[in-house]
Amino acid sequence: MTFKQLEALYWIARLGGFAQAANQLHTSQSAISKRVHELEQLFETELFDRSQRTARLTEKGEEMFVLARKLLEQRDAAIEQFGKPGVVERRIRLGVTELTAMTWLPRLVGLIQQHYPKVILEPDVDDSLQLRDKLLADELDLVIVPETFADSRLPNKVIGQVRSAWMCKPGVVPANSSAGATMRLHELARHRMLVQGNNSGTGRAYDAWMKEQGVQPANVIVVSNLVALTGLTVSGLGVSYLPRECLQPLVAAGMLAVIDVTPALPVVRYVAMHKGEHRSALTSSIVMLAQECCDFASMFQA
Repeated sequence: MTFKQLEALYWIARLGGFAQAANQLHTSQSAISKRVHELEQLFETELFDRSQRTARLTEKGEEMFVLARKLLEQRDAAIEQFGKPGVVERRIRLGVTELTAMTWLPRLVGLIQQHYPKVILEPDVDDSLQLRDKLLADELDLVIVPETFADSRLPNKVIGQVRSAWMCKPGVVPANSSAGATMRLHELARHRMLVQGNNSGTGRAYDAWMKEQGVQPANVIVVSNLVALTGLTVSGLGVSYLPRECLQPLVAAGMLAVIDVTPALPVVRYVAMHKGEHRSALTSSIVMLAQECCDFASMFQA
């Protein structure tokens, strides 16, 4: 019995088919079928019910699946504990938000490649809600999202925070243009607001915060995409909360103006989350690397 045979059975059962398992293991469907056939010959029992259109385990196949999962977890733990970082071979599916992808993700990828040159990293950029759901569905191994989406089912660790500010095209909020002028939040809410919506961790956090302040904007446009949100704000269609530091070049260029509003927007903390049963030395190490390089201060960091 080999680990390759166990991997084939495990991923067929997890993903629901031979073709999906072949794609996961970067091999051919015929190779996957051969490994399963070898296992069945070894134990002289069928592991899959071939009368069904989908790959369904037999009763003995279910028992083998549980055994395979335990053995593969122990193998991975042994490799990570006793092997050198440079020889760890793993595929890590990492989910990040648009803001992370636009700022410090390149630095994180570089650090992972430096410490674990044989690890294959597959970044997935999506909104916070989708990333959390993909993690729960085992489609991702690790996600980095605003703390708003922290889930009791998913261990998490704080890795950094983002400071945002209300911004608009210069002149859209003229009452704020005089020196030292400060606007109340309820006054700002009279203007059209561009917000990120509840699929966004930042959008959900600030929506809840405004409700706590007793503020309900009358005219709202929901824009889930950060680039689109920034573009609409620059074009003068409304006011929006945007990451303050990384968009400073647009402020300096006169394309955006920061609105001084009281009370100020709270910071949004970002966390790294993974499923408890998937915790490993490699995952923990990547979380530490994320803490080391997490920096939302500038765009497209080398």
